[in-house]
Amino acid sequence: MMTITQSTLPYDYDALEPYVSAETLRYHYDKHHRGYVDKLIKLVEGTPYAGLSLEDMVTRARENADIDILNNALQAWNHAFLWESMSPNGGSVPEGRIKDLIEESFGDLQTFRDRFREAALSHFGSGWVWLVLDGPRLRIMTTVNADAPLGTHMLPVLTLDVWEHAYYIDYRNERARYVETFLDKLVNWKFAAANLSNVNVRKAA
Repeated sequence: MMTITQSTLPYDYDALEPYVSAETLRYHYDKHHRGYVDKLIKLVEGTPYAGLSLEDMVTRARENADIDILNNALQAWNHAFLWESMSPNGGSVPEGRIKDLIEESFGDLQTFRDRFREAALSHFGSGWVWLVLDGPRLRIMTTVNADAPLGTHMLPVLTLDVWEHAYYIDYRNERARYVETFLDKLVNWKFAAANLSNVNVRKAA
């Protein structure tokens, strides 16, 4: 039984304007994200992967080195996670547990922002920037192309897509302005907090 479907965009195409245009979201969601989902459906049809969740597909494809399935399953999952990492009401100051973890892990919010920006700008080529929970602390990491911390010992908390198709219509080659806008206006701290809500995080020493 086939269970793969494209996740629903959690807001209208124009909801992130003027920071992410409706044109960008239509291309990104309807063309790129949809393309990964459609290709994945074709790849797994009639195989043992059919009927698995995206998370289980990623785990099995890693184990079996099924690269095409792995890449498309990851990109389907990554994009679903990206849409939730942004919000029309985003960019506010984190509160509660996520705020405490940022301060324990980075010292303060500004240091987190500086390191996230640096990671995004120093990443060569296409990929993703992640805020993850690694043991008792948060850390920032990047992954190349489709790769993600999904299925590792780390818990994804937030992500930002730094493939050029994510920002080129609105920002051209100005990745720095795109990243700063994400941090200032779009980052969804409520989603980040929800990802941590069922995790027992021991206080860092």
